[in-house]
Amino acid sequence: MKKNIFVGLHIVAAMATLVSCNQEQPKQYGGGFVPALNTNISCKIRIVGDYKKFEALEAEFHRFRYFYPHVNFSYKRLEDYNNSIGAYLEGNEKPNIFFTYSYMVGNSKYDSVFAHAEDLSTTKIDFNCIREGLLHREADNSVVMVPVFARTFGMLVNNDLFKEENLEVPKTAEEFSAVCQAFLDKNYASPVMGFTKNSSSCLMYTVSYPMFIANLAGTEGAIDLANNKDPSAGEYSRSALETVNQLFTKGYANLEECNKITDNYAQVIFRFFEGDVPMMVCAADTASGTTTREGESAAFSAKPFNYSFAPIPSTSQGGYFIDSPSVQFSVNKDCNDLDMTNEFMRFLINDNELNEMSAVKGLLTPTKVVSFDSLYAPFANIPEEYSFASEALGVKDALASQIREASYKVGTGQLTVDEAVSKYGTF
Repeated sequence: MKKNIFVGLHIVAAMATLVSCNQEQPKQYGGGFVPALNTNISCKIRIVGDYKKFEALEAEFHRFRYFYPHVNFSYKRLEDYNNSIGAYLEGNEKPNIFFTYSYMVGNSKYDSVFAHAEDLSTTKIDFNCIREGLLHREADNSVVMVPVFARTFGMLVNNDLFKEENLEVPKTAEEFSAVCQAFLDKNYASPVMGFTKNSSSCLMYTVSYPMFIANLAGTEGAIDLANNKDPSAGEYSRSALETVNQLFTKGYANLEECNKITDNYAQVIFRFFEGDVPMMVCAADTASGTTTREGESAAFSAKPFNYSFAPIPSTSQGGYFIDSPSVQFSVNKDCNDLDMTNEFMRFLINDNELNEMSAVKGLLTPTKVVSFDSLYAPFANIPEEYSFASEALGVKDALASQIREASYKVGTGQLTVDEAVSKYGTF
């Protein structure tokens, strides 16, 4: 079964100079971090977000306190985060660091949120360890948020099931169709499964979005058309929508069976752990929860199996790696102890700490070491021409919402592919 690779914890020897995070360093706290402030400073750093639990961050608190033993930390989850963070930043208990997301950029609803965000490009934080294309820069080249986790799209694969049925895990679209048909012939109810109860994080979107982005990226100006919901951009979604349509019309994905999955996270995992699903389509955010839920599944505990997370084979050359930020951190420029807050961010933003935190959380690291966690290793081998960073391309939430609704309606039979293509911009 999948196992995370954890960076060992080593006591840090004093170092004379700060070394950039993109250089090879001993596996130690902070990758060679050297304190820049008085280590006797006493203060409290408050972080707010929308995770219920954040053990990975709490581990970083402990590691940072090796250097600054008198700095205390707290993490607080805000209810209804998207609607409450603006008011919270205006309140008395000002956080030092807060979660931000790419979909907030360009949305006037969050203008007041970013008004509090410090320009991190003016600090001593070194961004060189962040993968190309993940770091968002404003028009003036300022940096108001930095990714601490990344996400992509793929499918959980039951490797033991493929071995048992003498089939190879598909790497191309042709192989994908062939193994789906082979599983159908062996009386599997739904060779491909995923969440389909509503459009949010549904199977259809997870399949179609990478293909749509790749099609748009291949034509100059197409991303702008799609972001502006221009009807002509709908044609770029055709092949993606046809792929979704074929999944259901050919029976590779059984809508009735998929609809039994009641949420797009835990229940997707538990259904996969039943052991009779060859391929479970989901985002990396969902795949990240597998390890912690192995012991919670009676079926998996009784009969564990080897599994992996792989790209969805959608072309004759394989699948796509759509690389995008997940959780990002912004610093409140109006907070108390801003210097120490930036010092913590400088400690955190390097290969060692980001990889360590990603390993604990089970999410994709935003660093250049994609294969750090074996779960995501297959994505490290995808050719450059099949890898796309949505942040660098300038993909906006309006674009995502259009392909999400179009693919959902095609997959559920509410619209034909032609109808969905023609309705682009109206969803």
